[in-house]
Amino acid sequence: MSTEIIETNLETNSTWKTKLKAMGPGILMASAAVGGSHIVSSAQAGAIYGWQLLLVVILVNLFKYPFFRFGVQYTLNTEKSLVEGYSNRGKAYLWIFFILNVFSAMVNTAAVGILTGAIMMNIIPKSWGISVGQITIILIILIWAMIILGGYSVLDGISKFVMITLTLATTIAVIIAAIKGGRHIPANFVAPSPWNLAALPFIISLMGWMPAPIEISAINSMWLEEKKRTSEVSYEDGLFDFNVGYIGTAILAVIFLALGALIQYGSPEKVKPASAAYIAQLIKMYMSEIGSWSRLLIAFIAFMCLFGTTITVIDGYSRANDEALRILLGKEKSSQKALNIWFTVTSIIGILIVLLFSGNVAKMMRFAMIASFISTPVFAWLNLQLVKTGKHKVSGALYWLSVVGLIYLSGFAIFFLIAYFGKLV
Repeated sequence: MSTEIIETNLETNSTWKTKLKAMGPGILMASAAVGGSHIVSSAQAGAIYGWQLLLVVILVNLFKYPFFRFGVQYTLNTEKSLVEGYSNRGKAYLWIFFILNVFSAMVNTAAVGILTGAIMMNIIPKSWGISVGQITIILIILIWAMIILGGYSVLDGISKFVMITLTLATTIAVIIAAIKGGRHIPANFVAPSPWNLAALPFIISLMGWMPAPIEISAINSMWLEEKKRTSEVSYEDGLFDFNVGYIGTAILAVIFLALGALIQYGSPEKVKPASAAYIAQLIKMYMSEIGSWSRLLIAFIAFMCLFGTTITVIDGYSRANDEALRILLGKEKSSQKALNIWFTVTSIIGILIVLLFSGNVAKMMRFAMIASFISTPVFAWLNLQLVKTGKHKVSGALYWLSVVGLIYLSGFAIFFLIAYFGKLV
């Protein structure tokens, strides 16, 4: 009874001060999201297809919203992470999550690390004679040290700075491009259509990491759990933090699509694949439209975006892997030492992938994005099951949005699998 009274009072006394104090996990989620999905996939969607995929971007953000929210909702209700929730439903679900999360942690660290390094190559002087691989390794080691030495508090502060800076800079960039009227499209330009089977893998990969892989919902719940150890977070304030982060990523997805549509769409130059080459191309195309002075602006936008993503990828995936392994091994609690080991392992394997497979990271990234989308309906359904009971159980419009979202996500996943195994794509 006393617990219920405390919760009620916290919700009743929610103010802007408590809302701002509670902010952190949602911003971390946003920082993790705006990497490969935004600066690469969203921008490429606009660059290749113009505004044709705008509705797809909006719909996937809308239909994934309930399932990301349920992770926060579950933790606020139970004081447990979503990973523990998976375990309570069955060890098989936890094993699936753990395997997918380990794979995603290593590949994503390498992929976003290389993209971050590629951006740095457009900022530092060429006279330094440093390669993309070398600077990527330096960045990963730097981020590893920041996480080990600073912990969650440093991560919390950095993510807020990154997201504020990114949002302002990106908005300015889009406004400038819009005022300039965007790229002049030649009269003989034939607009490619995304509404064919050949474009299906691109659309699936776009939706897979839009606004983030579904496993980020579990990672977000762990960041919330960590936040609650240092400060009180009411149900209302926790949802406010989540909504700010999630809605912010959705808006940024549209903005990055706009950047691609305004700057690159209609260009005779073929859009490069999701790799370091595309980052250089985006910066070059931006310079050609706005002016050479814009090189550092767009490079700074991209760097802040992916630097923040790399930080949250290493921290978040490591926390989730540590928690999942703890539960699978039957341990009562984990230790900071065990968590530091996961930080280290994730960073080292990410570096090894950079050294051994840097030329194929784009393909690995596309595979990870597609795999993420295929697994999305499973974890979306599971997240829904975890909030069907309790004080703040899902109901009304949010419940029906989740039902429609499940149908949408499952339908696309099944259609892709049929097309893929039928050798249609």
